[in-house]
Amino acid sequence: MSATLIDGKATSQKIKSQIALRVERLASKGIIPGLAVVLIGDNPASHTYVKNKKRTCEALGMRSDLLQFPESFGEDELLEVIRNLNNDPEIHGILVQLPLPGHIDEFKVILAIDPEKDVDGFHPVSVGNMMIGREAFLPCTPHGIMKLLEEYGIEPAGKHAVVIGRSNIVGKPAGQLLLQRDATVTYCHSRTAGLAEYTRSADILVSAVGRAKFLGKDYIKPGAVVIDVGMNRDENGKLCGDVDFEDVLETASYVTPVPGGVGPMTIAMLMENTLLSAERGLAETK
Repeated sequence: MSATLIDGKATSQKIKSQIALRVERLASKGIIPGLAVVLIGDNPASHTYVKNKKRTCEALGMRSDLLQFPESFGEDELLEVIRNLNNDPEIHGILVQLPLPGHIDEFKVILAIDPEKDVDGFHPVSVGNMMIGREAFLPCTPHGIMKLLEEYGIEPAGKHAVVIGRSNIVGKPAGQLLLQRDATVTYCHSRTAGLAEYTRSADILVSAVGRAKFLGKDYIKPGAVVIDVGMNRDENGKLCGDVDFEDVLETASYVTPVPGGVGPMTIAMLMENTLLSAERGLAETK
């Protein structure tokens, strides 16, 4: 039997439709959720991501400000831009597009963003609140993964979840969110010996390693749920994930495609975080 496709595109559309209605309600009270995106340099992938974010914002009736600067833009200048955005009441979310040029300290920049506007969920305050289960802006990709599991009725409680990857953006928070939903979580990474032993025991497998078609059916437990976060190019230059999609179809019970799986959910969650920030601001003024 072939695996069920977890359709991130359809799920993200459903979420964005709900967001659009909430944006309308806020607009009727004179508040337009505003997202400021700061882009430094000419990284083509970053330009594509930023364009998608701006287009999505506008489609949902949200304000989108793009602040674009050359590669040579200084760290102190960038921190000043962030301070101004922190103080702008019409901006509810601040996103500094990563990666940054080498002369800018990424952590210092993340730290400068007001946690109340940290819609990427990268600030240590956001991460700390997430870790202890308090209200926080959740990192968009892991949050999107959890929404997909929810949409397809996949319950993590009591399951063994294996996360391949330990980045602060995807791997670590994905494991933490699964743990909060009562999964038993194992983290694997580039130094893990005998990787297949771990992955073959996973009821839920999340891969964020960035290696094209790295995981075939030999790595998958029959009936496993496979979440592919990878965004790679295969030998023909075609977009693909970490998972050899065709190879695992007969083994997995559910699988996310690339493209069209986790990717669309990341932007949807960014929009939701920005909206939440605006809604919180309204609640505080009452």
